[in-house]
Amino acid sequence: MMNASFRPAGDIFSELNRLQDVLDQVFRPAERSSIRGLSGASFPVINVGASPDSIEVMALAPGLDPSALQLTVDRGLLIIAGERTNAVPQAGEATSVYAQERFSGSFRRVVSLPDDADPAKVEANYRDGILRVSVAKRESSKPRRIEVS
Repeated sequence: MMNASFRPAGDIFSELNRLQDVLDQVFRPAERSSIRGLSGASFPVINVGASPDSIEVMALAPGLDPSALQLTVDRGLLIIAGERTNAVPQAGEATSVYAQERFSGSFRRVVSLPDDADPAKVEANYRDGILRVSVAKRESSKPRRIEVS
């Protein structure tokens, strides 16, 4: 029998929900790799890599107007910001919304650039829903061969 004077210190249900979310992330990794698993992820989804000459950032951001994107490099951070409007009509008499997984609204992603990134040499283009940002590496950080005489 449960003691009637037992009262949890906080909202136990919110703590149980938080614990369930953590367990879902650990035990259901396959869902995160699908498009449906991205609903809780940040927008846009990004990939960051490096080539011998540059740092490459790819942001998967379909349905954006490229002129509405704002890119900033400041103190070693690449900031991608913008807004995505909702193209789906709102629920009303003529339409019913059964599911809405597409994000709409303002977004901002911040990518920490390595020390060898040159903030003066940044190129960006947007094509087929993908924003590609290329940040050149400093010449002084590239390996060079030194002749011994």
